[in-house]
Parts: sequence; C-alpha cells; structure tokens
Amino acid sequence: MAKLATTLFATVVLLALAAPSLAGDPDMLQDICVADYKSLQGPLRLNGFPCKRPENVTANDFFSDLLANPGDTGNAVGSAVTAANVEKLPGLNTLGISMSRIDYAPWGVNPPHTHPRGTEIIFVLQGSLDVGFITTGNKLYARTVCRGEVFVFPRGLVHYQRNNGNTPAAIISAFDSQLPGTQVVAETLFGASPAVPTDVLARAFQVDGGLVEAIRSKFPPK
Repeated sequence: MAKLATTLFATVVLLALAAPSLAGDPDMLQDICVADYKSLQGPLRLNGFPCKRPENVTANDFFSDLLANPGDTGNAVGSAVTAANVEKLPGLNTLGISMSRIDYAPWGVNPPHTHPRGTEIIFVLQGSLDVGFITTGNKLYARTVCRGEVFVFPRGLVHYQRNNGNTPAAIISAFDSQLPGTQVVAETLFGASPAVPTDVLARAFQVDGGLVEAIRSKFPPK
C-alpha cells in the first residue's frame, strides 16, 4: 500500500512539473513551417497553422515592416497596438515568438489586459511609462520605465501601461508565443457577445444594473 501511495505521489509531482511546458507553444519539428493561410479556407483545422509547401516559401514570408510606423492613437484610451504575430507574419509559425509596437498619445493608457498564452517583455523606444502587473494574490508590482529600459509581465497576469508625460511614447513588446492572445478586461466583461448577464456583473462589481448597462453601452460587441 505504501509503495502504491509513493508511486501515485510521484506521478502527481511529474504531472505538475510538466503542466507549465504544456501551456506554451509546441516545439518545432522541422526548420520552418511558414503559415499557409489559404488552407484554413478548407476542412483542415489545426492548433496553429498548417505549413506551406517548401517550394512555395519565399524570403518575404519572414519579413514585415508593420512596426516601422506609429499607430493611430486618436481613440478613447490614447494608445494603439500594432502586432507582428503569426496572423500577420507567416514565417513565425511554430517559432514560438512574436512582437508588437505600442504607441501612446500624451497620458495615453494601454488598459488592463492579459495575454493568456505568452509572457511579455517591453523595451521603451521613447517617452516614460508607468507600468504594473497584478498577481493572483492581488499584489501590484508597479514602477516607472524610461527610454532604453525594459520590464517583464508574466504570462496570464493582468497588466497595464500608461504614458506619464505630455509627449508621445512608444515601446516594442516581445512574446514567447507566436499568438499570445489579448483579453482587455473591460472589453471582455462588458463587450462579450452574447452579453454577460447584467446581474452577474452587478453583483461582481457591487453596483446596480443601471450602471452596468451604462458601462456596457461604451463597449459594443466586435
């Protein structure tokens, strides 16, 4: 009986140790696997993208100028995210990395959000930002980062950035996932389709339903 218990305990420990590695992108099985977007129009479905035939791959599949120019920050939050992920850069398929450029208007904010499939590291190109992330224990880790400095946001944790000056700011973000995903907290809760029930949100935020509806009106479903 003791031997069986020991074996079961060892199995549980091994599974626990393996879990983090199962949460990320799969390992490569060949040198390249350029995403074949056209295949998605047919019956084939994969956890990721199928590969182009090697004879159809060109150097342009590994190139992008998406991050060369600032994004349009003329919106309600005063920031713009330009992503260079596997959906825009097919050569990233199976490589487990991606990048984004984020531009901020003066005092602009990249609202609280999460990346469920990737850890993020930012490099400040210009300006100065107040940044922070919140752990599952509700501990906030926050500080100011300036031009040439970096900051890391662990995978899956809610985080934000705010331009703390009256001039534009910009950063480059890198991820350990080809498609880290983004869930903006406010949009996720108030812009879901179908809508999250009003009474659920009212109880969660301890407010009345009228306020929930007023907030929801600012986040039309995409």
